[in-house]
Amino acid sequence: MSISAALVKELRERTSAGMMECKKALEEAGGDIQRAIEVLRKTGKTKADKKAGRVAAEGVVFIQAANDGKQAVMIEMNSETDFVGRDENFLRFVKAVAAVALQAKVRNVSDLNTLSLADHGNVTVEEARQALVAKVGENIHLRRLAFVDAANPIGAYLHGNRIGVLVELDSPNPEIAKDIAMHIAASKPLVVAPSDVPSDWVAKEKEVYLAQAMGSGKPQDIIEKMAQGRLKKFLDEVSLLGQPFVKDPNMTVEDLLNKNRVKVLAFTRFEVGEGIEKEKEDFVEAVMSQVQGG
Repeated sequence: MSISAALVKELRERTSAGMMECKKALEEAGGDIQRAIEVLRKTGKTKADKKAGRVAAEGVVFIQAANDGKQAVMIEMNSETDFVGRDENFLRFVKAVAAVALQAKVRNVSDLNTLSLADHGNVTVEEARQALVAKVGENIHLRRLAFVDAANPIGAYLHGNRIGVLVELDSPNPEIAKDIAMHIAASKPLVVAPSDVPSDWVAKEKEVYLAQAMGSGKPQDIIEKMAQGRLKKFLDEVSLLGQPFVKDPNMTVEDLLNKNRVKVLAFTRFEVGEGIEKEKEDFVEAVMSQVQGG
């Protein structure tokens, strides 16, 4: 049967699928647009399943905050290449996902995947992801999210679209919250205070420092002091409060907070692809894969 351009246009607007894919789906569905949508969903799932095992370590971190600044969500969405990570369809999907996550106040990826995206034809986040995989030809992965609901305005900072930070303070001070978020983005603390470092980490580090100090041939009491000094330096380096403040290295973050009479209750830092083992890829092969829709 003949499929009108108007019908193809309508299906494309409702699904964001390619023009030829829409035409083929409509032909398979006999011109029934609802059946055509189901055809596209199945096609998208099949392509997504084929690409699911491919490493996706590029992409973006994105933050969506409420108008009063007291609620915010941060997500990491991964793609296989930075090229797709800058694609307008990919970025539109990321923003839509973050918006619905904030609205629904979800706290985990599995719940977020079941929510509907109004501006993507009311399909679920997972269905929209599958459709996008089929469209761009790469594995796309909603890796993680953080939702913060605070009593005071949250410090939020995005460094480009690669690093994101959310900081919760015990009293309202938007300027300090933003400064602390920027510091965390740059200095990568693992915990708020030295006392928050897990005890097994402390024990392992102390064991290493004692072994190093024993090689000095000094008395046992001196060896113990040397190990303690190195341990304190380690704890300061990995904790927010012990780090030199990036805007003024002559003071620690703890000094800054004490000066402004605020405390950091918690923070979350995301960096695109951290902890993912990346595959080495031939650039020419990657481009040809994009061209051929592989």
